[in-house]
Amino acid sequence: MGNHLNPGNTLFQMSLNSKIYIDKTRLISYTNSVINTPQRFICVSRPRRFGKSVTAEMLAAYYGKNIDSSSQFHNLSIARDASYQKHLNQYNVIFLNIQKFLSQTHDISKMNTLIEKYLIRELLRDYPNIDYFDDTSLIGCLMDVFTAAKIPFVFIIDEWDCIFREYKTDTESQKLYLDFLRSVLKDQPYAALAYMTGILPIKKYGTHSALNMFDEFSMTNPGPLASFVGFTEDEVKALCITYNMDFEEVKRLYDGYCFEGTTHIYNPRSVVSAMLTRSYDNFWNKTETFEALRDYIVLNYRGLRDTVTELLAGTRKKINTTAFTNDMTTFSSADDVLTLLIHLGYLGYDFKKKEVFIPNSEIASEFCNAVESARWENVTDAIKKSDALLAATINRDVSAVAAGLEAAHMETSLLTYNDENALSCTIALAYYCAREYYMPFREFPSGKGFADIVYIPRKNHPDKPALVIELKWDKSAQGAIQQIKNRCYVESLKGYHGNLLLVGINYDQKTKKHQCLIEPYHK
Repeated sequence: MGNHLNPGNTLFQMSLNSKIYIDKTRLISYTNSVINTPQRFICVSRPRRFGKSVTAEMLAAYYGKNIDSSSQFHNLSIARDASYQKHLNQYNVIFLNIQKFLSQTHDISKMNTLIEKYLIRELLRDYPNIDYFDDTSLIGCLMDVFTAAKIPFVFIIDEWDCIFREYKTDTESQKLYLDFLRSVLKDQPYAALAYMTGILPIKKYGTHSALNMFDEFSMTNPGPLASFVGFTEDEVKALCITYNMDFEEVKRLYDGYCFEGTTHIYNPRSVVSAMLTRSYDNFWNKTETFEALRDYIVLNYRGLRDTVTELLAGTRKKINTTAFTNDMTTFSSADDVLTLLIHLGYLGYDFKKKEVFIPNSEIASEFCNAVESARWENVTDAIKKSDALLAATINRDVSAVAAGLEAAHMETSLLTYNDENALSCTIALAYYCAREYYMPFREFPSGKGFADIVYIPRKNHPDKPALVIELKWDKSAQGAIQQIKNRCYVESLKGYHGNLLLVGINYDQKTKKHQCLIEPYHK
């Protein structure tokens, strides 16, 4: 075994030894299906804490020769795949953690040279009897070994994008690094498979990419690899049973990364931490500070501040992700910043609808910290006052509710406060704290239409009444209450039985005042 050439399976065994190990070996079925094909170049980008390194170590253990990993995999799902035995421990694996090389050199040219020296040294050691044409050329040595030994290479490159995260503005060094990767991998017959993993997709220069042979699987479109991005809902449910944890609370905190064709995806690091500590905490901020988020949301791009405010209110916003150049400095619009936040894990993305959203309560708390640090006092004040507004609603204090909504309107000051959609956004933000006790629904399908906002109590808060909120613009709060009744909104809450409050809210555009009526109801 070597440090970088066929590094063995020790690191993967450490993952198997963990108290919690979720079997993601079905990913190997996909890599086996593309090995030695034009689709053999794979780039997977995910946020931190989403298991990228564990996956890379798994692939190294499976493909690497000079070891027998059958005991590690025989009880895992890949062992039932038809391709399992064919590729097990049959390849020369080159495993590179680019972050480690960069930390040793702090210079891209020196880093490339260091990688070459390490790999050439290990190739010459493991294959001493080959007649090398030029034993100082990495590409030449790889080709000579492949030609003589007839064993192709599997390249596994972890933290491939750290150059673009740490040398954000050094475009010359970035191009030098991309050219190095391209020369080693592109059109080389010795490369049976290349699997790169990082946070960012591959950097684009103009309309082209230096690594355009790669198929990309990212947080905007993970394709067939979606179920391997994080933990699936079934996997989390099983963990909650094993560790006697409240699934609904875990879902509220860590769910939200949903992709087309798969179930909801959970943040794996946070779920594991919650299970092992038996606590429902914000584990995101244990490894990432909110300042990183703050620095991006305060960028002065038109509409970004209002969009962040609306996202905090629970809305979804349609964006264009295709113009993003896959780095951390080149932004031409608010959409580019929002796309970066998708890749960093701060936003979820619905590929079919092209919409972004804040995925869960854990991330929402990071946004709250960020906007407070950014001195968005108006938004922060509205959130802080939401406890009092919810209490006033439950106590049916309509004057206090109207006053609270009035304050929230003035504090958020959304530029588009001119219709029921804008009113809905402001009110959802005003009731921000309700998400801790309730499952919120916007445009809830009810009876003969859609209730504007519905709050259903979470299982661990049965003392709270459900809230059915109907909004009106230049009409009347009484008319809103009547619409709830006439359109049978309450009857559509089929899974809920208990106390409800029917909340009618109207905004008078002339007086700039909110009116509120609240009626109790039992179902």
